[in-house]
Amino acid sequence: MTAVVKRSVSIRGHRTSFSIEQPFFDDLLRIAAQREISLARLVGEVDEARPRETNLSSALRLHVLDWYRQQV
Repeated sequence: MTAVVKRSVSIRGHRTSFSIEQPFFDDLLRIAAQREISLARLVGEVDEARPRETNLSSALRLHVLDWYRQQV
């Protein structure tokens, strides 16, 4: 089991943080690279699209899951 690591990024002019396991973080980097966007932009898109009752860390994990589901 991988430990949860806290990360910080700047989105829309402010710093925000999320806590996520390394494999999910690696996948977020992979998704951003495939889309040719920055990690901060990807996180910002997920942040804008998530329901307000969902925390950012959970939304990012679900984004990774959805990305891979769309690939199969």
